[in-house]
Order: sequence, then C-alpha cells, then structure tokens
Amino acid sequence: MRNKYIENFEKAQVSEKTIPDFRAGDTVRLAVTIQEGDKSRVQAYEGVCIAKRGQGTGQTITVRKIGANGIGIERIFPLYTDSIENIKVIRRGRVRRAKLFYLRELAGKKARIKELRRK
Repeated sequence: MRNKYIENFEKAQVSEKTIPDFRAGDTVRLAVTIQEGDKSRVQAYEGVCIAKRGQGTGQTITVRKIGANGIGIERIFPLYTDSIENIKVIRRGRVRRAKLFYLRELAGKKARIKELRRK
C-alpha cells in the first residue's frame, strides 16, 4: 500500500516526460546532459537495453555498449531524470527474455541480437 500523496506526485512527474515504448533487446540512443564545470553539453549514448526494472519514477534501464578495444560498458539510467534529454529507439531486438545479462559473457558476433521483423 503506497501513500496516495506520493502516488499523485509520481503521476505528475511521469506525465511531464514522454518515454517511447521499448523493451530489453532494443537498441536505444539516449541524449545525456553532461556537466563539466560551469558548462553543460549533450552527449549521445547508444547501446542495447539489457534490463528494465522498477516502477513509477524509480524506473531504471541498463544500457550496454561496446567501447574501445571491445570492452563492454554498462550504465544504469533512471528513466525520469532531468539528465536524459530524449530517448530514441534505433532498432527492435528479437529476444525471449526480460533480462539479457547473458550478453556479458558473449563477445563478437555471438553477442548480436536479431532484429524483430514485423509482418
């Protein structure tokens, strides 16, 4: 049982931001605001969403990309934070699981995810 005041506050927070519909296995591009001293800039972070968890304003996604020299980089982003400008779904992945943590052990072509083809 959650407090109704907290629920109303969270509904107001969630309604301000538009989040596209995506799942684990989809490749997403996030525009993340980065503060450097007194300046700020927007940097793109593109990778495969390997997990979604939480509910309401506490919802987070884990995005994994392959960096330099084939090293995997994972970042956990709160969906309803001010540091995310927008989220764009690049491609839909065809997966059969909600959490894709098995990708951590795979490398190269084995770590690829097939694209979901709509009929």
